[in-house]
Amino acid sequence: MTAHAAHRGAQLSDAGDSLGFIPRWMTRVWSGGFNRLLDRVDAGLECGSVRVRLPDGSTRLLGGRAPGFEAEVEVRDWRALVRLAAAGSAGCYQGWEAGEWDSADPVTLFALFCANAQSLGTAARARGPWRWLGRALHRLHRNSRAGAARNIHAHYDLGNDFYAEWLDPAMVYSSARFAGSEQPLAEAQQHKLAAMMQRVAGAGSVLEIGCGWGALSAALRDRGAAVTAISLSDEQLDWARRHHGPGIDFRKQDYRDVAGQYDAIVSVEMVEAVGQEYWAAFFDCLDRNLKPGGRAAIQYISIRDALFPAYAAGADFIQTYIFPGGMLVSEAAFRRLAAERNLAWIDQAGFAADYAETLRLWRARFDQAVAERRLPAGFDDRFVRLWRFYLMYCEGGFRGGLIDVAQITLVKQGAVTA
Repeated sequence: MTAHAAHRGAQLSDAGDSLGFIPRWMTRVWSGGFNRLLDRVDAGLECGSVRVRLPDGSTRLLGGRAPGFEAEVEVRDWRALVRLAAAGSAGCYQGWEAGEWDSADPVTLFALFCANAQSLGTAARARGPWRWLGRALHRLHRNSRAGAARNIHAHYDLGNDFYAEWLDPAMVYSSARFAGSEQPLAEAQQHKLAAMMQRVAGAGSVLEIGCGWGALSAALRDRGAAVTAISLSDEQLDWARRHHGPGIDFRKQDYRDVAGQYDAIVSVEMVEAVGQEYWAAFFDCLDRNLKPGGRAAIQYISIRDALFPAYAAGADFIQTYIFPGGMLVSEAAFRRLAAERNLAWIDQAGFAADYAETLRLWRARFDQAVAERRLPAGFDDRFVRLWRFYLMYCEGGFRGGLIDVAQITLVKQGAVTA
């Protein structure tokens, strides 16, 4: 584990503690609120159910009025419910980390809550001072040029040795696309890359924004394209340069600073690191750097548009612990930004179930690496639990339909007329 990774782990813990700290006396003050919270969850579960075993030994079945995900959870300490009510998903993680609640299948529990996210309303979202504090902390991670570099460093520079232990050999850290239920992860990742390349087939010059460890750039080069690949991650760029050899112009560069003309632009799950404040700047980059008639192939993760305002008003578990400065996409907002720049939005393909399966396989590989003690030295048990929770939480989001992943093509048309 690098010194940076150790420091990052401490930063995550500090941020989470500030959001999830619940003194024991608060459970006594709030004791009358436990049943009210459970009643709100019960009323909000329009489909599926959860059987809850409570600290006093009693059991409640919440929901159960229509078919859906069926989950079970054991609440060992009343503080778990206070955390959920006060700090939402960040508090949910804090309670799990503290051993205050557990489930034999957290993925199904998360999927249940995500499937009912709209009807649950604020029942599982941060509120009051915790919501304000979470939003203030998130605001500190805004994606200015300096901030974006820090945020990318915080997640992607945990170390190539860490990611290599559980990603596929090509080091692809985004959703695969499966051609069949039995397709191995490595093949499904190549299938995804092929689908992206098909969207820009025949392009002589290609810019990749957020190139990761370089797998897509290398595949495009091997098909004859002249590729410029940009990233803000030192670790990823170092790995990409060493493993993919000559023929790709790998640059440490912010997308806002790119000035060139390309037949095509590709970007896979980078827009989630842009931040709502800078979405227009990202689309300006596409518009500025695409030749007339050029195409941009984008793979992005979105949250249901109806829930975006509530999501954007706070800071969830992912933003607090995993991706500082991150923000899922509002597809409606992206369509509007594309239209304003005369970028035609075509050939959209969603594949949320594939991302859920990708996350399941990543978690299996991660757990195996942990069991075999193959993670780099220094990644302690708390970090491992955090990462496992992150993978389960995201899988539940895709299985429950709260979030989606899609590929689209943007085609630069003629100049916008008044």
